Amino acid sequence: MLDLANKSPEEIQKIIAEAQNALVEKQKSQRKEVIAQIKALADSIGVTVVFKDDGRRASKGGSVAAKYRNPKNGSETWTGRGLKPKWVASLESQGYSLNDLLI
Repeated sequence: MLDLANKSPEEIQKIIAEAQNALVEKQKSQRKEVIAQIKALADSIGVTVVFKDDGRRASKGGSVAAKYRNPKNGSETWTGRGLKPKWVASLESQGYSLNDLLI
């Protein structure tokens, strides 16, 4: 067991970082082993297994072009996705419609 009481905050941070890196490597190793076992089992019965995820995180899609612009402040834009920004709600309460804000 580690005696953390006598360690400096920097030493504890280093231990945490090393432990996190070790955990990630262990998980990668286990994942590779499980995939190899699955492929071997599939081969044994003549089945082909296709893995969509090759271990990397899926990247988010590209950015979406803005669809609406604040006529009072041109730097404020909104794609039309997600929650309405406060400036959109404020303008709507003043009588503007989304069509008025189209770019």
